[in-house]
Amino acid sequence: MADPRPVRVLVAKPGLDGHDKGAKVVVQALRDAGMEVVYTGLHRTPAEIARAAIDEDVDVVGLSILSGAHLPICRDVVARLAGSGKPVIVGGVIPVQDEAALRECGIERVFRMGAPFEEIVEWIRRRCRASSSSPVSR
Repeated sequence: MADPRPVRVLVAKPGLDGHDKGAKVVVQALRDAGMEVVYTGLHRTPAEIARAAIDEDVDVVGLSILSGAHLPICRDVVARLAGSGKPVIVGGVIPVQDEAALRECGIERVFRMGAPFEEIVEWIRRRCRASSSSPVSR
């Protein structure tokens, strides 16, 4: 039986990055696709992001980073969510050469600036379907 609850996504703006227009546009695109979205606002710490992801019982955590601090921030968020089963994705200004390091630390998907909203939505839906079909989901 399918889970009647809509997919829940947490979108966070970690660190000192003060620009969130892109994150807000992604939030709206996810909501338009029928997902419930929790937006943390600007300047969140990895601890705040992880706590919100657990407290809000989200299915996916999305980090929007433009500041260049994506490697340490992503490592910290992933480490804090270890064992939770919550996939972490990142978007923003992410150099191609950093993708392998992000994947190694546990980031499941990187969406660079300009990624089509349909691609983001479809990836999240597929990922949530895959995890809900596993015997140890949610």
